[in-house]
Amino acid sequence: MAESTPTTSRKRFPYKVQFESRLDTPPGWFSAALQIGAVVTALILGGIIIAVVGGNPFATYAHIAGASFGSIGVLSDTLVKATPILFTALACSIAFRMKLWNIGAEGQFIMGAFGASAVVLAPLLPANTSPWIFIPVMMLAGILSGALWGFIPGILKARFKVNEIISSLMLNYIAISWMNFWIFGVWSEGGFQMSPKFPQTAWLPRLLDFSKSIPAFRGLTTHLGLVIGIVVAIILWFVIYRSKWGYEIRLIGDNPTAANYAGINISKNVVLAMMLSGALAGLGGMSEITGVIHRLQTSPVAAGYGFTGIIVAWLAKLNPIVAILVSVLFGALLLAGREIQPSGIPKMIQGIILVCLIASDFLLRYRIRFIRVGEEA
Repeated sequence: MAESTPTTSRKRFPYKVQFESRLDTPPGWFSAALQIGAVVTALILGGIIIAVVGGNPFATYAHIAGASFGSIGVLSDTLVKATPILFTALACSIAFRMKLWNIGAEGQFIMGAFGASAVVLAPLLPANTSPWIFIPVMMLAGILSGALWGFIPGILKARFKVNEIISSLMLNYIAISWMNFWIFGVWSEGGFQMSPKFPQTAWLPRLLDFSKSIPAFRGLTTHLGLVIGIVVAIILWFVIYRSKWGYEIRLIGDNPTAANYAGINISKNVVLAMMLSGALAGLGGMSEITGVIHRLQTSPVAAGYGFTGIIVAWLAKLNPIVAILVSVLFGALLLAGREIQPSGIPKMIQGIILVCLIASDFLLRYRIRFIRVGEEA
């Protein structure tokens, strides 16, 4: 009987993976490359899922592009969809910059829409009031309503250390219930789940309003809210990167211990940042209610813009200027979702993008090394 010769087992992969904390800050191009890579990866994963369920991912993405940027008309509609996303993204950016996880932009957006609607429906101003008075008053009402809804989780965080994720998230559902109470009861039009239509003096100007003098604007629904959003984004950029208060916000977010040592009132800034975040979201609600819907009703207002703003804020790396472009891209995704079946595909892609973005942040903090087994690091 022949002796069996022992065999040496070999490792199929003679390397081990090691994660090391980065001691230096990665260059700007590396962060941008990671973001692009995360989006590309998300689109690939989304395409794989579409292919698995029997769809054509290439045709789907081509249709999304055509349905959002294929003509001046659909581009105008894309910008309309991007406007509320921009406001909520700016709202999230200012809070996240301070490491305040405001998940309540949706509720603050809704309360901004409610506050602006109250000016018309209460009514605080008569229907024949000049637009030069109506619009600013509605803007102020939206800002104050959103700021109030941001103040609640802010003061709970500052005074009682209540987790702002939980408190701001719960306030979203309270805002929806509050709005439904008024829509289904006090302000219901003929028993329907909507308020009466606003007078045209309470509408934000749209491009089509100038089509008599400029025929090229005929059918274009882009409204003044987009201009307001862009102006706010520019102002917010200067506040964050060029003002003393912006420096305090960034310092608190990066190193609260150092901020406290420097004499910065952290509790006060927590409340102010949450109020500003709520005010921006509330202004977005006012913009949507006066520029698009022209009445208060649940479905178009509570459309998830606050949660989409979270994704946009992260993708823009909390930069208000970059948020403008990213909002347009997500507006295109939402617009194309009206024509894609099943209709949940755009939201699925949004979710995959968010997961990939969060995962890519790991590479900003850690470096991956492959080490041969048996070798010293």
